[in-house]
Amino acid sequence: MSEIDTLLKKLLDNVQSEEVGVEDYPIAQKHPDWIKIGKDKTYADITLENVLNDTITAKELRISSDILKKQGDIAKAGGRPTIKNNFLRAAELVRVPDERVLEMYNALRPYRSSKEELLAIATELETKYDAPICAGFVKEAALHYERRKKLKGDN
Repeated sequence: MSEIDTLLKKLLDNVQSEEVGVEDYPIAQKHPDWIKIGKDKTYADITLENVLNDTITAKELRISSDILKKQGDIAKAGGRPTIKNNFLRAAELVRVPDERVLEMYNALRPYRSSKEELLAIATELETKYDAPICAGFVKEAALHYERRKKLKGDN
């Protein structure tokens, strides 16, 4: 085997090893090394003792966007592309503080917001949190609410 063939094989092995499929589910059992806790901890560090003595904090136990995207890839490989899209939206929302997510959720309820307020939320999602998929849903909601008379002041 030539050096080029060896190099190509290594490159292909690396590319193939990064692909995710149904055989990778559940991630915690099959690939605990993929799960990062905080900056320097691993899945193996998640123990009751570490939680009780504050070695691991609640903030560190939040799911990462990377794992959500991998879960989505697994779902797609299993023939569930819609679930992949759900995981992609969730991966975007990981970057948004919980309190802000709740505020946005309440703003999206009928008669709670004007079209301008909803479009401002969409802009915030897109620019501040790099969440273009979620921003698109909020823009779409603003248009539907306008057409169906569900904006603030329409009731």
